Amino acid sequence: WLLHAHFVNKCIPSLENTIPVEQCPLLLADNRNATLVCNYTYKKKGEQEFSASLHKGADSAVEVCSVVWNSTYHNFKASPDFNCLVAYGDKEVNFTLWNMHVNQTDIYFCKIEARYPPPYFHSGESNGTVLHVKEPQSQSEAGTFMVMAAAVGVIAFYSMLITAAFIYCWLKNKKNRILQKDYINMLPRHPPAPRNKNYHPYAPTRNYTAYRSWEP
Repeated sequence: WLLHAHFVNKCIPSLENTIPVEQCPLLLADNRNATLVCNYTYKKKGEQEFSASLHKGADSAVEVCSVVWNSTYHNFKASPDFNCLVAYGDKEVNFTLWNMHVNQTDIYFCKIEARYPPPYFHSGESNGTVLHVKEPQSQSEAGTFMVMAAAVGVIAFYSMLITAAFIYCWLKNKKNRILQKDYINMLPRHPPAPRNKNYHPYAPTRNYTAYRSWEP
């Protein structure tokens, strides 16, 4: 029984000796650059030696970069396939990657270890971070997009200008029709009645010279 208990303690890591690590589930590389943040909790105080490493792949087969540090020194190393920089603190480790490629899109895991003094502490299982690297936009595509955007802007401007001119002409024509209608309604429909009832404005004018020619 004692031998069995000793074997279990050696082969199965104790939950008390784990360092909780938290990572964001998804990270998008901005212009092929990304900073992966690993938050960890370690409550022991005093002189400590830590190590932090970033691993690529579901099986963590590729070590991207790592650092070992204490209060007096640090030792950094990185894979030649990655551009990596590590910044560490008491509660988090930041892995900054730049000039990444599309084929480096994968899941990444942080591993934190407290090496000295004993007992040994290590990070437990984490869900990792899916780091997605987008294909950079080429200059020709960007130029085509700018030309299309400028063309759409010019067309929209002239469309608004034509619409405004049409509305102005329509309102002006409508105003003229209203004024013309009011002018017609002001004209009298019948001629005014004469003041003298015996006066006939439409009677023909008599020629008195013709009558004088018959006098003796």
